[in-house]
Amino acid sequence: MDVLAAHAQRAPDALALIEGERRLTWRAFVDRRNRLASALRGLGVAKGAHVILYVPNCLEALLAAAATRAAGAIPVPMNHRLVGEEVAYILDHSDATAVFVGDQFLRVAEQVRPAAARVRRWILVGSERRPWAEHVDELLARGDPAPLPEDAAQGVGGSMIYTGGTTGRPKGALRQGLDASVVRAFMGAFGLAEPGHVHLVAGPLYHSAPGGFATYAHVFGGTVVVMRKFDPEDALRAIERHRCTSTFMAPTLVKRIVDLPASVRARYDVSSMRALVVAAAPCPMRVKEEALRYFGPVLYEFYGSTELGINTVLLPEEVLRKPGSCGRAAPGLELAILDDDGRPAPPGTPGELYVRRFPGMFDGYYKDPGATRDAQRGEWASVGDVAYVDAEGFVFICDRKRDMIISAGVNIYPAEIEDALHRHPDIDDVAVFGVPDDDWGERVHAAVQPRAGARLTADAVTAFARAHMADYKVPREVSFHAEFPRDAAGKLLKRVLRDPYWAGRASKI
Repeated sequence: MDVLAAHAQRAPDALALIEGERRLTWRAFVDRRNRLASALRGLGVAKGAHVILYVPNCLEALLAAAATRAAGAIPVPMNHRLVGEEVAYILDHSDATAVFVGDQFLRVAEQVRPAAARVRRWILVGSERRPWAEHVDELLARGDPAPLPEDAAQGVGGSMIYTGGTTGRPKGALRQGLDASVVRAFMGAFGLAEPGHVHLVAGPLYHSAPGGFATYAHVFGGTVVVMRKFDPEDALRAIERHRCTSTFMAPTLVKRIVDLPASVRARYDVSSMRALVVAAAPCPMRVKEEALRYFGPVLYEFYGSTELGINTVLLPEEVLRKPGSCGRAAPGLELAILDDDGRPAPPGTPGELYVRRFPGMFDGYYKDPGATRDAQRGEWASVGDVAYVDAEGFVFICDRKRDMIISAGVNIYPAEIEDALHRHPDIDDVAVFGVPDDDWGERVHAAVQPRAGARLTADAVTAFARAHMADYKVPREVSFHAEFPRDAAGKLLKRVLRDPYWAGRASKI
């Protein structure tokens, strides 16, 4: 069933999308989606092909994603903060045949385009024009608005989102499709499985949760309000103006709202909000308490990942009763805490958190069967988080078996940063890990072992990093070591370097 077309038929004049003063009704949204999907097929975008979305938060970002799925292809959001060589890698690795590009990313696109041999079509979104590219307005003008053919993607469609790379390169978490029944279960857990919601997109759509919740809201015929860039007071203004009923925010965004002066917050009526969903990083209890006081009992938290979907849910009435927990298993899901031998860990005992395979999970890492196998234990899958479960079944995430850093809700993988820093001629060895940060949860720390005789400064290390990777991956602090701790086999003991920074803390994330 074409769920978006059904909404356009049921309520053609209801609003589907809002961005600033721009509006699209359901009739207009589905008309444009059909036109763009038809034009993409005319450009040779085949069923199952990958299409990069390198665009800012805007109406066209959601339109392009919907049209790509309608054409039977797979949308692949591109992180806005990547530098040229990172963008080039994803263009090549993804085998993308078409790329939507926003004006602010044209400079990088022009830098990497000559080497992007697999990309056959570039599609501009914005005011700029280039002779080597189509423009989305041209495609909309010539596309066919007729209903989609039967073989077009129905339901929710698929996606591929690049996570950080634990082996030095990002990995494409591919989901070929997602059934609407799974979306209903996800949204039902937050009380959002009924029509009529107005959902605020506060975070960047290239992240799995903001993009996912926006798509899910459309599955249920809701209105999606898109913020091009987050500003805490603008978010409150949008909630009041559009009577938003739901939003997803990383803890950092919620913190920015509750840290506004009380006099500023008092200007806005946020009583329409029914579900403020928080995830992507641990949320400080102070922030939760302030959010509950301001928004009321509407704060939900979940644990999940791009790969495994939504796995636990903490209800508003449990937030204060279970501090530090991310909730119980989401409806219909089975979780297991296993020790290193694969045996169930007793309640209260940490182990690796596994989720039994269900239709909301990713299919695997694109072109990386080894990484896909590593994430699985039979019918169970894991992203390497360590947790324990209490006697009531509440899950507490306490560490990571792998070294991923979460800073301001963004996943950062040390192996990528280490791989780049190892190219510095004055660095003999490097270990990157997360250290506590009261604002961001964690910040990136690089422990560096310089080459003998080298005169290396922290500024030189960060400048080198900034030239080779996105700014959020650049170490915020650098320490220098004459020797690194190693075991008898010569393996670096990163935990010995990391643990002193976390001394006295119950949670090591």
